[in-house]
Amino acid sequence: MNTIESVCVYCGSSNGRDESHFQAGLTLGRGLADAGLRLVYGAGTKGIMGAVARGTMDAGGKVTGIIPKFLIRREANEVELTELDELIVTEDMHQRKHGMFERADAFVALPGGIGTLEEIIEVLSWARLGLHRKPLIVLNVNNFWSPLKELLHHVVDSKLADKELLNDIAFVDNVPAVFDHAESKMLRAMA
Repeated sequence: MNTIESVCVYCGSSNGRDESHFQAGLTLGRGLADAGLRLVYGAGTKGIMGAVARGTMDAGGKVTGIIPKFLIRREANEVELTELDELIVTEDMHQRKHGMFERADAFVALPGGIGTLEEIIEVLSWARLGLHRKPLIVLNVNNFWSPLKELLHHVVDSKLADKELLNDIAFVDNVPAVFDHAESKMLRAMA
């Protein structure tokens, strides 16, 4: 991998109570479009997930949504899915996550719930196993992910993982830092 052309964004399908999380989604989406990067995401149109997609599309960016059949049926008003450049419907969540992984050159996590947490940990685990060298960047809006950062340090301090674990995940505080980190990680990977 020499360049980043697409970014998978993991985040919540609800707004949460902190408006800055939603706004970070819009800003990240616009930033992806401005950088000419394709958004790959879970195809939701609500919450922070919808904000990222809307920000990307409104700024003229390309969007690939990947959603399992059962979520389309559950979300009867996911009519905005027709606006996506590419919509991939999978049989289940496992195919969805695999499709998102395969189509992404980097991963960014915004605030989200248990599904977002699972996705972060899975991509981090795969990096530790040597299955990829793609950047994993956690956008720590208003310190939302600080407990996760502390937990990962605790795991390393407890000698249950080596300190290299902390090199496979970056925590940043703002959208511009997402792009700065992804670019520097790719340059190091090419060296």
